[in-house]
Amino acid sequence: MYDFMLPKEGRFSKIKAINRRTNFNAGFCIGLMILVLTVRTGIARSLPEQVVSSNSLEVRMWVKQHFAKGVIPPFSFTYAGKSSGTFITTWSYHTEKLKTITPDSEEEVYTYSDSQSGLIVQCTVTLFTDFPAVEWVLKFTNTSGKNSPIIENATVIDQDFIVEGTGSFILHHSKGSNGNRDDFKPIDDYLELGKNIYFTPVGGRSSGTSALPFFNIEMPGKQGIVAGIGWTGKWYADVSHNDENSVNIKSGMEKLRLELLPKEDIRTPRICLLFWKGDDRMVGHNQFRRFITAHHSRKIDGHVAEYPLSAGFDWGDPKPCEEYTCLTEDFAVSLVKRFEQFKILPEVFWLDCGWFTGCGWDKVHGGCWHNVGNWTVDAKRFPNGLRPVADAIHQTGAKFMVWFEPERVHEFSMIYREHPEWLLRREGDDNSLFDLGNKEALVWMTNYISDFIKKEGIDYYRQDDNVDPMNYWECNDQPGRIGIHEIKHVEGLYAFWDSLLVRFPKLLIDNCAGGGQRLDLETTSRSAPLWRSDYNYGEPNGEQSHTFGLNFYLPVHGTGIWKTDSYTFRSGLGAATIMSMEITGKESESIPDIQKRMAEFKNLRGYYLGDYYPMTNSWNYDNSDNAWLSYQMNRPEKQDGIILAFRRSGCDNESIRIKPRGLVEKETYELFYEDYGFRVNKSGQEIMEGIDLTVPQRQASLLVSYHLVTK
Repeated sequence: MYDFMLPKEGRFSKIKAINRRTNFNAGFCIGLMILVLTVRTGIARSLPEQVVSSNSLEVRMWVKQHFAKGVIPPFSFTYAGKSSGTFITTWSYHTEKLKTITPDSEEEVYTYSDSQSGLIVQCTVTLFTDFPAVEWVLKFTNTSGKNSPIIENATVIDQDFIVEGTGSFILHHSKGSNGNRDDFKPIDDYLELGKNIYFTPVGGRSSGTSALPFFNIEMPGKQGIVAGIGWTGKWYADVSHNDENSVNIKSGMEKLRLELLPKEDIRTPRICLLFWKGDDRMVGHNQFRRFITAHHSRKIDGHVAEYPLSAGFDWGDPKPCEEYTCLTEDFAVSLVKRFEQFKILPEVFWLDCGWFTGCGWDKVHGGCWHNVGNWTVDAKRFPNGLRPVADAIHQTGAKFMVWFEPERVHEFSMIYREHPEWLLRREGDDNSLFDLGNKEALVWMTNYISDFIKKEGIDYYRQDDNVDPMNYWECNDQPGRIGIHEIKHVEGLYAFWDSLLVRFPKLLIDNCAGGGQRLDLETTSRSAPLWRSDYNYGEPNGEQSHTFGLNFYLPVHGTGIWKTDSYTFRSGLGAATIMSMEITGKESESIPDIQKRMAEFKNLRGYYLGDYYPMTNSWNYDNSDNAWLSYQMNRPEKQDGIILAFRRSGCDNESIRIKPRGLVEKETYELFYEDYGFRVNKSGQEIMEGIDLTVPQRQASLLVSYHLVTK
């Protein structure tokens, strides 16, 4: 059983006394060990029923223990100047099991009520029967007829985890995105005794610049916890190593100090914990990747959505054109026919910024970026709207995706003029933030975008966000209401997206946000980042590094590929991609090469939903041009996979030795070196003991595919 979850004899009172401490014993249950072996070796895709039941039982018992009546729960907050740990066990307590239509999950609400002030705190806990994972989110409600006392320091998780035995505690986390080469850089920190590591994103976008809201704590005894945070605002995480046998996790919304108005309610960030045990931390990462696919990915008709191979309407317009500011209806339709003529049809045609009023080539009022908030089609260039373009695309069998940035409103725009009451402003800024926390504004935007999608024949919706919202939220908060604009805006964003997904059951949402700056557990459940970084478009080494870092947590993300040479093309591979090559100019890529790369992507795409193993060391992460970079994608359920290796331009070493993972030792695999055209058979043991990859040229790559040899 999970000894770390269940108190040994006499331990329960100790847990209460030390306040939210959990014994995380090295002895995971046999069922979890079978789970790990199953995922790692690929013996079977599904778990035996008794193993699933065992895992579910132990996680459930952990929840029952920590959310029991009279027990301080694994969250905390300050209310009227007092810590919740000093009073919450005296509040009225109620529990209710909810009906859920989500497969392999159970939900229960634990309610704590203060009869004197009328404050109710509800914690909705989700258990998963197919993964050793649990998550929860808090809701605060003021049921009284007057303002509540001040609520602050709402810490969604405030929990110690104890191990038996000694050893190192290692925090594996990552940078966020800011259009840099080191976006999503993996960071590996040994936790020092008595010290903490605090991290939070910059500017109010959930994966902006400094931090990604996913991390893995590796603990003594070959075990650990992968945590995910769901909050599309300024969350924080604080991980501390307080004594030799424990680690503490705190997380919540960074800036919150407010009184609730009568009958008002707010939600908090969501926290997810996935417990793992195995040879190393990649066991946890890969279980988490599969968990994300199963429970936090867009589903269509009950199946995990496949994100597309996209292409734009040509990126080579002459100056002073910006992206699509020179695009016209006739030219767009002609380009669709051009793609069809050359047999290079993408799955999705991607119309980015530049189609709306004010974005003509002559830069009326300063051009495209000074006209966000004009969500009307430029009638000069598209006299019939976007529908003729959509119809031409649909006739080929492809889909149509269109770019919006609804939260940024410039002073030259229609929304700024007509609805100033819906905007959050700050002094000296010609941009405003559309206030999704304003219910009237939220309803208007939801209906407007929905009607636009339907009228113009749009299949997929691309939402960008190129401003940090935190400054707007803070400038508009009043004393005693710090954090309310952030909370209401984030709640509004989720309601907006959820409404679109209900109204359009086949819709996919591309989550851009300046390139990968809004990645978290909540947005991942509704969308995917098809353009994960605004870093130097098409620079291959940066794209390799972004794939390398983001793959630790998220299976679906994409980027643009600008050239058809194997090095550049493979640098941008993932579960989705954008073919950004020119097809009309003198510098266009050759049509046969584009055809070849499109077919290659479709063949390789499925591997990126499998297990991920970095083949070059993330501990000594080298993002320079002097390094090798290599990784493996393994599908244990199909007993196949791929290995990609990149020798960069400044790297002197022709060869690199790697140790692939996840194979069955006694089975035989065929390795196909696709660049050299030769095949070799090796046992799983031989491969995992190490193979040498050689790339004689600089700035060159190697692709090795493998599969189980059928006897």
